[in-house]
Amino acid sequence: MTYSIPRSPSKVNVLPRGTGSLARGLPPVEPGTLFVMGVNGGMSVAPDAGFTVIFGRQDPEVHVCVGPDDPHVSRQHGHISFQRSHWVLDNTGRVPIRFPGARLLLSGHRAELPVAYTPLFIVSPEREHLLEVRIAASRSTTVTGEHHDETTMLGKPWQLTELEHLAVVCLAQRYLRQEPQPQPLTWKDTALAMHDLRPAEQWTEKRLAHIVKKVRVRLSEQGVAALTESEVPPPVGNALNHNLIMELLRTTTIVPSDLRLIGG
Repeated sequence: MTYSIPRSPSKVNVLPRGTGSLARGLPPVEPGTLFVMGVNGGMSVAPDAGFTVIFGRQDPEVHVCVGPDDPHVSRQHGHISFQRSHWVLDNTGRVPIRFPGARLLLSGHRAELPVAYTPLFIVSPEREHLLEVRIAASRSTTVTGEHHDETTMLGKPWQLTELEHLAVVCLAQRYLRQEPQPQPLTWKDTALAMHDLRPAEQWTEKRLAHIVKKVRVRLSEQGVAALTESEVPPPVGNALNHNLIMELLRTTTIVPSDLRLIGG
């Protein structure tokens, strides 16, 4: 069955692939407007549109596609609808949907969504698939303008090379998956991840550490604190990488949708 785009384009709109992460901001919209983004694009729905967004792995049987190559994700894994002044998520699939942190929404269960940016993860046995959700509050700005989050003022994203960006996404993947008390991946595991992504290149822990250190030093020289050993009391441990990751997250230099770069 193919779902048609509803009758009121001002109330329900298609977000094309390449729109960008919902974490980076929204265009001016009616408060309460729902945005949902999957691997091939997404949709925005006004709260009074009377429209239910269906997501799952089977295009074109859903409005928003997620986990298209994973049979553990149901063809129609869930839906989001506006009920009694709240957007409500229903899990109709076989496997759980994880909210940021450890909270799981099991099959057959439902939950209200907060007025905020919420990365949701469909928990497959071998990996997790990101579904970005954001509900607009009373103030929003364009994605390309000054970023305003409903709860946090964000800085301007830092400029990284393609290789640097991929390296820090691998390093920070536990943070991007919103795991409880995340820590950076070890250099060994990050190097293995980079080798899987770019097998034609030689990846060692030393090379990876050098790439990440260049990013830390560059940001430190531009005024970001606690990115060098002289600024962090011993034992340093993971502190430098943790501080770097938190700065990249704060400025939306890396966002949960970047997990798609590493097959997450």
